[in-house]
Amino acid sequence: MAETTETFKPFIPAEKKVAEFTLKSIVTGSIFGIIFGAATVYLALKAGLTVSASIPIAVLAIALSKAFLKTTILENNIIQTTGSAGESIAAGVVFTLPGFLFLSEAKSGDYFNYFTILVLAIFGGILGTLMMIPLRRSLIVKEHGTLPYPEGTACASVLKAGEKGGDIARTAFLGLGVAGVYALLQKVLHVIAETPEFATRQTQRFFPSAKISGEITPEYLGVGYIIGPRIAGVLVAGGVLSWFVFIPLLASLVPADVIAAQLAKLGYLKSVGTAGGPGGWDPVTHNFADWTTAIYRAYVRQIGAGAVAAGGFITLIKTIPTIISSFRSSIGSIKKSGIEGADEAVKRTDRDLSIKVVGIGSLILVLCVALMPSTLIPGQNIGSKLLLGLLVIIFGAFFVTVSSRIVGLIGSSNNPISGMTIATLMGTCLVFIAVKWTGYFYEPMALVVGGMICIAAANAGGTSQDLKTGYIVGATPKYQQIALFIGAIVSSLAIGATVKILDTPTAEMARQGIQHAIGTDAYPAPQGTLMATLIKGILSFNLDWQFVLVGVFIAITLELCGIKSLSFAVGTYLPLSTTLPIFIGGAIRGIAEWRQKKKGEAAAAPEEEDLGKGNLFATGLVAGGALAGVIVAFLSAFENTNAGLQKLSAEDALSGGLGEQGYKWLGVLFFGLMAFILYRVATSKVKAGEQIDVSR
Repeated sequence: MAETTETFKPFIPAEKKVAEFTLKSIVTGSIFGIIFGAATVYLALKAGLTVSASIPIAVLAIALSKAFLKTTILENNIIQTTGSAGESIAAGVVFTLPGFLFLSEAKSGDYFNYFTILVLAIFGGILGTLMMIPLRRSLIVKEHGTLPYPEGTACASVLKAGEKGGDIARTAFLGLGVAGVYALLQKVLHVIAETPEFATRQTQRFFPSAKISGEITPEYLGVGYIIGPRIAGVLVAGGVLSWFVFIPLLASLVPADVIAAQLAKLGYLKSVGTAGGPGGWDPVTHNFADWTTAIYRAYVRQIGAGAVAAGGFITLIKTIPTIISSFRSSIGSIKKSGIEGADEAVKRTDRDLSIKVVGIGSLILVLCVALMPSTLIPGQNIGSKLLLGLLVIIFGAFFVTVSSRIVGLIGSSNNPISGMTIATLMGTCLVFIAVKWTGYFYEPMALVVGGMICIAAANAGGTSQDLKTGYIVGATPKYQQIALFIGAIVSSLAIGATVKILDTPTAEMARQGIQHAIGTDAYPAPQGTLMATLIKGILSFNLDWQFVLVGVFIAITLELCGIKSLSFAVGTYLPLSTTLPIFIGGAIRGIAEWRQKKKGEAAAAPEEEDLGKGNLFATGLVAGGALAGVIVAFLSAFENTNAGLQKLSAEDALSGGLGEQGYKWLGVLFFGLMAFILYRVATSKVKAGEQIDVSR
């Protein structure tokens, strides 16, 4: 029977005073926010995916508490609340703001600077938290028995297990250690190949220019295990369509000169007579060094963008009934709770920030957007930017409410943020058209609105899970809300820096005339490209609609077959080198669960799934691999440290001794070993000291 508000008792009673909002909890949480914010930027730019940071941070907080911090359960809750803001804001930033680089107007890329990213990240993060203040009582408290908020409930179980003495940190730290050693061998010493690939020649009569490849990293393996075999399988299926159907077909039908002309049209080449670009075009021989990459950039990515746009929009349409009912019931609950609670003594666990904070904070946000200089936020004058601020508040109030309720039902990982952002962009563009704002100049203005709403909706989903955790363990809501504001601001400082450093082109890219690493195969940024494509299509009418519409109808076909199209569409857009190792991680989870079922072991309850040994180890792989990638990218951005890393590389020696193919197979062997370790951990029995108690 569902637990009601009247029967629910938090882990720490309201009348009990326990250390909570302390300096060490805020500082520790801020550090975790910076670390996991940077890791999320790296992962989202490469794979277009993110994983929740709340549980890893809670596990690390418990470990640090036992070692030397000596924090209480409520202090650990503040640590994970402050730190998790970095992950959600980073996701919103990466999913939208790289679009500045891909818009039609040449000056749009100027807005892809540290301070613009910083301002929009802070504004969006604060907006998401602000709008959740009046929703907490209606969604978290009043509907405690009907909205489970799975990640929030699981995180509360972690905190309670840590308080009761359960040793759950060991498995996550083991994954972190394995990922660290693997990343050292791969990214620094280059003992392990980073992306083994095996391709057919373009001149081959059967199946020309087909390529199988995998970026065999710990983070991709971990992500695949976390999202499971179903989603991972659909994701890689999109890659199979692109790399084993579209590319071989186009390679046998389209002449090299036509492909080169398309690349020039898209801006990858200055002209057909210019050498270089994706695939290594040679104007003398009229041939590509790598036909697969050339076709992927010229045609397949546009097909994938159309599929992602349609998949996101279809997802939004399917959730419209839920959106409308959620918004109505949430607004009704706010009004009702305001009347009921007027004369009641407010308990510690019911103390929210004042509704005045929401009103005044929203007004300040609108004024800040309007008064920002045009070098930071695009706009002709204060009036035009004031319209942007008003649109942000209007869309924000709606989609924050929607995001919070949806994640309460299906979890943050299934939150249709892309669909909400697409709807925001379409609505914003239609408003612009109504006031006759069309053309290149207004494209970055539309992206500002979409970017802030994406950040706000992502942060609202994470905030809801954090408030659910706090409700279960007995936290003080206003302290959590203040911690979320602090986490949003502090993590944004690091997120902008991480984005800009990862955007720095390598020496090889610079020689090819590439000015931004984001948008290349190194960091494809699929959602950012999609947002720019959508804005250009509506405001500037500058799209190859024949390719985009192919993607649209691929998504429609999948939906007619009863398959959720968004994951497949993302796989169609991303390189197969990204989706294949993710699929392997998902397959390992599927095999592990099949083996447990065959042995007659009981399946884990939904609230325990995130706390299984396989999931904790995979979380460590994701955190360790992503952090190692960020560190190496930072070091590579500076000439002296990059030269030092090059001296440590053993790639040339191994390639010379084993041969190029032997070196690649060595990398596959190492990846197989890591996958085997993940499988053994996932199928190992839980010891008594590691048992998670999720009872309330």
